Order: sequence, then C-alpha cells, then structure tokens
Amino acid sequence: MTSKISIKCGGVRKKDEPPTILFYVPEMRQLAEEIRLCNITNSIELGDIQWNEFADKWPNVFIRNSEQIRNSHVLFLASLHNPMTIFAQISVLYHLPKYLCRSLKVLLPYFPTGTMERIQIQGEIATAYSLAQMLSSIPLTRTGPSEVVIFDIHALQNQFYFSSNIIVRLESTVGLLLNELQKEENQGENYAIAFPDDGAHKRFSHIFDNTTYPIVICSKIRQENDKRITTVKDGQAKGYHCMIVDDLVQSGNTLIECAQALLQHGATHVSAFVGHGIFPNESWKKFLHSNNPTVRFHTFYVTNTYPNTKILVNQSPFKVLSIAQILCNICFN
Repeated sequence: MTSKISIKCGGVRKKDEPPTILFYVPEMRQLAEEIRLCNITNSIELGDIQWNEFADKWPNVFIRNSEQIRNSHVLFLASLHNPMTIFAQISVLYHLPKYLCRSLKVLLPYFPTGTMERIQIQGEIATAYSLAQMLSSIPLTRTGPSEVVIFDIHALQNQFYFSSNIIVRLESTVGLLLNELQKEENQGENYAIAFPDDGAHKRFSHIFDNTTYPIVICSKIRQENDKRITTVKDGQAKGYHCMIVDDLVQSGNTLIECAQALLQHGATHVSAFVGHGIFPNESWKKFLHSNNPTVRFHTFYVTNTYPNTKILVNQSPFKVLSIAQILCNICFN
C-alpha cells in the first residue's frame, strides 16, 4: 500500500444542513485552526470554551453560546496528555449531548494509558480500562452513540475496554510517512522499513508494500550473562536507508538500540517515524544533531497528536507532520 492519502474535506453545506462546531482544549488550538482551514468551504465553526479554575484548582468551565449546540454536529478535539486535564474534559463531554447536539465525535489523537493495558501480576491496575470506561459513559446524542477517534492505539485490544455505549474508531498516522517517502526529494533513497520489535511489526507491516519497501525486524535476545541486546531478527539492512516505525516514543532507548543494530548490519542511514512523540523529561534532546548523539538519525518524523511536539519544530533531525488533513476527512465521514 503505497498510494498517497486522499483527503476529501467535505462539500458546501446546504442551507438546511446542521452546522458543524469544533470545540477544543487550549493545548490543541493550533491543530483546531488547521482543521478549520483545511476545509476550504469553511463549514466547520470553532466553538468557544472558557477553561478556568476555582481557587481550589477544581475546573470552572463555561461553554460560550451553548445554544448553538442544539441540532448541530459537534466535534471535540481532546488531549488527555496530563491527568490534571482529564476531569475538566470528561465533564464537557458528559454535557455536550445534554445540549441536544445531533451527533458528537471525540477526536482523541493519543490514548495516554495505552501502555498500561493489561494485568500481568496481581495488584497491577489496568488504567487503560479505567479511562475507556470513563469515555464510555458519554451520554447518547440525538442520533445515537458518540464516536471516539483514536490514532495508533498502543494495544489493539484496548478497543474492547470500551462499552457499546460509544463507537470506537481506530485510525493511523502512518499514511503520512508513506506520503513523505513518495516525495520527490526522497525518490533517490533506497528505503527499508524496520520495526523495533514483533509488536510494531504486527501493528504496521500490513500498511507497507514489501515489494517496494523491504521489511526488517529487530528483537531483543538474552545472552548468557542474562543481559539483553538488540539485534536484527529478520530481513536485510545492508545497503538500505532503514526507516524505523513504531507507535510512540518515550525515552527513545529502544529506537537507539534498534538503530545501532541496523547500522552494525550495514544500513547506510537510519531514520525513524513514530505516531506519538511523548519524550518525557526532555528525552528528545538525546537525538539532536547539535548534541552529538550516540546514533545520528538522518530524519526523525513525529506527528502533532501530542501537544508538546511543537517544541520539536525546526529542531534537526525532527520533522513534525500534521494530522489536520486526516482529521478534516474524519469530520465528514
């Protein structure tokens, strides 16, 4: 699958057609503006919410012109990147249907508890289940269940944590990478797609045409001293510009170890693409070319599903890709 993403941004709204209102959290204002501008017909109106706090730090939220919600199609661009923001956003989501919106789509680019999706030993808490249940309690709209759109969820089984009270729609950012690889400036590169582990391979390998982009799989193996090292498990890295693909990055250590293994096996260059650039504790700095990194990544693609990604703009080797056009398409389909 190597064709570019085809974006249809909706047609001209008919006179009797309900309006579409896009509400958003402050951290996602820039992305919300991009979505509105993506639609050349201007049929998306930006809603206005005041996100204030009381003196005791509890949310004091007010929807301006809430009467416009009645009979409208409502979109809500959420960002649950911080536990402190969840309560206020959940409160808004529980109230929007009560203002009689015709439909509600929750655009949740990053599902934050996805890495804590299962219990392996007694006493662990699967917080992915807790958050899914909170979102599942969104009331029905005038036309039925709300839709929650999530990009590159860490574990596909998380979708079954949601109840049938809402509809979960899983999307991917990887199509943005395909578009980048097909740009004229990349046509001379001999790319292979590399995955840091079997999990990433299972999630994303079907998106790539392996006759166009050979597949390389890395894996951690245990040595006699009980130390784990990353090596190339399958595929040929020699002579290729290897593009490591994964759903998210936090410390970045897995990507670095995978890159080292690929270079040791003859890769000419190493780049990376991740849907969600989390980078806690400013771990992105270890990849900067100016910091003389252990492994020099040629290009590091991330998307703006996570609000803090904006700090990576114009920071080599990072290139931030916007999901605005994908979301614009989702708004009307």
